[in-house]
Amino acid sequence: MNDRKPATPASTGRRARVERATKETTIVVAVNLDGSGRAEVATGVPFLDHMLDQVARHGMLDLSVQAKGDLHIDAHHTVEDVGITLGQAVKQALGDKAGLTRYGHAYVPLDEALSRVVLDLSGRPGLEYHVPFTRPMIGAFDVDLTHEFFQGFVNHALVTLHVDNLRGQNAHHQAETVFKAFAKALRTAVAPDPRATGVPSTKGAL
Repeated sequence: MNDRKPATPASTGRRARVERATKETTIVVAVNLDGSGRAEVATGVPFLDHMLDQVARHGMLDLSVQAKGDLHIDAHHTVEDVGITLGQAVKQALGDKAGLTRYGHAYVPLDEALSRVVLDLSGRPGLEYHVPFTRPMIGAFDVDLTHEFFQGFVNHALVTLHVDNLRGQNAHHQAETVFKAFAKALRTAVAPDPRATGVPSTKGAL
């Protein structure tokens, strides 16, 4: 007779799945904030896929993004709506934010480029975005869409986000350091604070 009980997972994770459908895009995002950095991403915008893979890997979250958009027009709606849907999923996965670190920041270099991202799970959407790209396109990707992605994210995750590219000559490197720094800052902010109890705010709510 075997009296051993089945093993219990150490953590069930903080997960969310969000679907968004409009006349312009159809998007499904699933996120696990306690993941291992796995990404399954297919947006139809290859450079965005590359950046989302960086977010998963360096943010140590499991991320699935499936998107179909009106790419025959351009990538604007797809990139913006992926940011919106990811923001909604992160907000849902965070729950009431009790016991979280709340704040996160990161500096990330890539060769000559250096970016800084500072994030607050404030419950208030705010974006300060200062990225002087050295050229307007990275392959077929319009660099203006980087701002649209982060604006969509903060509006729906309800976070305060400061994004600064401090230096860089290669636009690909500039973008990659931004997304990697965002991932690292998010990873810190959503991590449990072992010394904290309740919601990390004097107001008692975020």
